[in-house]
Amino acid sequence: MTEMSGVPRSKQEAKAVYDRLSRWYDLLSGLAEGPSRKIGVRLLNAQPGEKILEIGFGTGHQILAFAQAVGSTGSVYGSDISEGMNRITQARIQKAGLSDRVILTCQDATSLPYSSGFFDALFLSFTLELFDTPEIPSFLAECHRVVKDGGRICVVALAKQERDSWAVRLYEWAHKQFPRAVDCRPIFAQKVLSAAGFLPGAIKRRSMFRLPVEVIIAKKV
Repeated sequence: MTEMSGVPRSKQEAKAVYDRLSRWYDLLSGLAEGPSRKIGVRLLNAQPGEKILEIGFGTGHQILAFAQAVGSTGSVYGSDISEGMNRITQARIQKAGLSDRVILTCQDATSLPYSSGFFDALFLSFTLELFDTPEIPSFLAECHRVVKDGGRICVVALAKQERDSWAVRLYEWAHKQFPRAVDCRPIFAQKVLSAAGFLPGAIKRRSMFRLPVEVIIAKKV
């Protein structure tokens, strides 16, 4: 089995990149990543009254969808390292008149400021693969801690396979050569979720520019 590449850039470098990209992020990623994110939102199936956390919420499209789904009795929390993304999402939520049920924070999600079992569900889209390989187990341990027993997590991620395609090999070469520009990489999402105590259920597979994408719904066990 091939190994996952690392992510050599620092959190401050990542923050600076996404702050600069925030104004143009929808144009750059919307068409490519949007369809997979929509599948993830559908699989998570947020219900009225639930508490949902999205980590790496970007420009807030999923936050808005979750806020509408949980209704006035539910609440949606968002965590993102980028202040630029935070500002755009805050404006989107205010325009929709849903600020009363949304709480956004700008932070490093490796240490989450929530009590154990606080959330019904977590959502991560094209976010888990931004964490360096040694960080993934401790980050997912935090995710496991803050979701309730039997709660669910949805991960949308670039997928690494036991035998990578030429497109994945080319992409990983670019990631190694230009790690600050190509800062994410394919990961074994099912494997790391299982190791963290989540039981994968439904899995939808897609392709994005010939790169495999997995949309995984899993439960805390």
